[in-house]
Amino acid sequence: MYKKIVPYINCEHEVAANIINEASGYEYGGADEIYVFNYSKDEATITEFLGTVKELTRQIDIPIYIGCYANRFEDVKKAFYTGATYVVIKYSLLEDINIVKEASGRFGKDKIILELDNYKDALSESFLTTLIELGVYAILIKHLEITGDLLDHLNHIKMPVLIRDSLSSNDITALIKPDKVVGLSTNYFKDKDLRKAKISLKEQGINVNTFASSIDFSEFKINSDGMIPVVVQDYKSNEVLMLAYMNEEAFQKTVSTGKMTYYSRSRQSLWTKGETSGHYQYVKSLMLDCDNDTILAKVRQIGPACHTGSQSCFFQNLVNKEYNDANPLTVFTEVFNVILDRKQNPKEGSYTNYLFDKGIDKILKKCGEEATEIVIAAKNPEAEELKYEISDFLYHMMVLMAECNLDWDDIVKELSHRK
Repeated sequence: MYKKIVPYINCEHEVAANIINEASGYEYGGADEIYVFNYSKDEATITEFLGTVKELTRQIDIPIYIGCYANRFEDVKKAFYTGATYVVIKYSLLEDINIVKEASGRFGKDKIILELDNYKDALSESFLTTLIELGVYAILIKHLEITGDLLDHLNHIKMPVLIRDSLSSNDITALIKPDKVVGLSTNYFKDKDLRKAKISLKEQGINVNTFASSIDFSEFKINSDGMIPVVVQDYKSNEVLMLAYMNEEAFQKTVSTGKMTYYSRSRQSLWTKGETSGHYQYVKSLMLDCDNDTILAKVRQIGPACHTGSQSCFFQNLVNKEYNDANPLTVFTEVFNVILDRKQNPKEGSYTNYLFDKGIDKILKKCGEEATEIVIAAKNPEAEELKYEISDFLYHMMVLMAECNLDWDDIVKELSHRK
């Protein structure tokens, strides 16, 4: 199990765009998870913050910890409904600790983290036993003054520990080294090279998550110029974006920085994709084919991949035969995009626009009717009718999604949490 580096962002009095930009920078820089918090009790502030976190979970892929004022189960539920992976509850603001038990029962015992202002609470065996029984997954301790006794105590705590520290006076290695410490949450790496820090920790024998190739470049089958071709795909859509080449230096730089770096045969030099345009490619995975002579890179592409402004370099049609694309995700996405287009660009006579014009009550009524039709059709031994009724229901459900500002990414991400 590797030690996590979890940058934190204090979202109090901060605008949504700045929070999302900062979190994206941390993700691209190699953060394992991100902790965002705003413990205001003001209802309007809470609502705004939850909306920001919901948008944040749509735009970044790494797990999110959300810390917000929570004194009812309903508060915890709203926090989870943002798409966050973990909810951090501040113990000093908690009036009824039993909401932790209800929340962990509903969302799982690996989802609730309790933040302690006083680390000495964590040294009480009876207190920790109670937390475990309530379903607390881990405790978050902040602003420690490092002593030998404290580090020894940390090793004997009964549950996982996250430490929150600005690193203004403490050493990262000392904080993260104890066995029970699963991660360090800090704002120290804002505008700093987090990957370089993780490499340094790894060199000190601390198991952190860094890119490392499982096969040495010397085992690749390279061409006469010492290079290997790289096919680049979008990590979500699997769209092929481009083809480029790497020599060993480009490969090593890609692995160490997490940004796709190639060797330009025309310029006879290394180039990191996006260094002039800003259209970086952040590595999600690198795979080698069965002959060890081609790399498949799955990336998060910022902006278009092609210098022409096209999303993909492969846009010139040479030969084409119509075929049935049976990929469910592709079909769902295409149908949903048509529904969105109708919402944004109404078309006279469109049934979809009729539903949007009638509003949420009409859409809900249709969803209910179609769900009932599914139940009736399922009692019929013939599957053909059921196929049509399910299709009708899915269409109306997608209209409801569009009306409520949800998309397939929201649904897929929520389902992925339930694996």
